[in-house]
Amino acid sequence: MKIALGLGCDRGTPATTIAQCITEALAACGGVLADVAATASIDLKADEVGLAEIAAHYGWTIQFYPASLLSTVHVPNPSETVLKYTGTPSVSEAAAILAANADASHLIIEKHKLRGPDGRNATVSIARIPL
Repeated sequence: MKIALGLGCDRGTPATTIAQCITEALAACGGVLADVAATASIDLKADEVGLAEIAAHYGWTIQFYPASLLSTVHVPNPSETVLKYTGTPSVSEAAAILAANADASHLIIEKHKLRGPDGRNATVSIARIPL
């Protein structure tokens, strides 16, 4: 199985919280790190230190999409709060779908959320990449 991760987080979320969120989301769908073929987020997070550390640690390249593109993706769990702060109703779900070059039917983890010990939040969505 090849999968795409959609990553979202609060500003300043540490890499440890993001990594734990990824690990939990993968476990929830029976996935492993070796299954990850693509990762993505919103362009507002292109300078996010925690995401950069995760990408460097795992050797991933994160694709960053503009809110205008993410907002065109139909997702099962749009959020007014996310819309208010980012300009799109979805970051992790929409980013996973775009990175997988798929549609919402390929989401296998819709929105796995984790609040770290410092109160910062990470969200991971996982989409299966069609064969």
